[in-house]
Amino acid sequence: MAATNFSIEKAANVKLEVCRSGNGRPLVFLHPGDGLDCESRFFTELAQEFDVIAPSHPGFGGSDLPDHVTTVDDISYVYLDFLANLNLKQVLLVGVSLGAWIAAEMATKCTHRLAGLVLADSIGAKFGDRHTREIADLFSVPQYRLGELFYYDGHRKEFANQTDGQLERLARNHETFALLAWSPTLHNPKLRRRLGLIDVPTLLLWGGDDKVVSPDYGRQFAAEIHGSRFELIEKAGHYAHEDQTEQFIARLKEFSEQVTGSSVTTSAIL
Repeated sequence: MAATNFSIEKAANVKLEVCRSGNGRPLVFLHPGDGLDCESRFFTELAQEFDVIAPSHPGFGGSDLPDHVTTVDDISYVYLDFLANLNLKQVLLVGVSLGAWIAAEMATKCTHRLAGLVLADSIGAKFGDRHTREIADLFSVPQYRLGELFYYDGHRKEFANQTDGQLERLARNHETFALLAWSPTLHNPKLRRRLGLIDVPTLLLWGGDDKVVSPDYGRQFAAEIHGSRFELIEKAGHYAHEDQTEQFIARLKEFSEQVTGSSVTTSAIL
């Protein structure tokens, strides 16, 4: 098992909690709205294939949330500076849900450090009219029922065995998620028209039973990105990376080999 290193990195005057593990091609992982779990099966297995660099978003986990960071768009600039400060090159940028929204915003601005982009079950764009709901309103669902939306089998994480510290982190994560995505709810009205600016190979992975953003929403997302590829993962919900971990990582590995070649790319060491 690869060792996990924890550090604090500064980007755009924001202190970020970062965990890093594994070897091989550099992969920056942007977590969903629940926060970053470096002890999860997904993270552990991902680090068997890649050099995984995973920051906690501003306001999540142990990362700072300065007054000037209030939107997903703001975070995209923080992370572009993060890539530059670590001098990362030929990176595979992977985001899930909220993390995919952030990754998409980044890629509309600058892609010269990216080898490829993977958007998994992304939120963040609006394709229909103002009266059409395309993204489930996560803020109207009680916490104990969110698992019904996130997971294929309706699984939910149990809180009874978590420590006070873990629960405090989770509460902070949810608070920041609401700050970033409350209004407009779970999207940036401008993002759709910017998606055509993405000029790096892009793969959209989608849970076949995603109840937050349907596969049809994912196909619309892909249609706005020139040359992108859309793939379904069956028997998976909104968190396809956890429902079908092995298949999800296999898709990442295949895509990485296509966009970077078979040779290993070594990234900067924290």
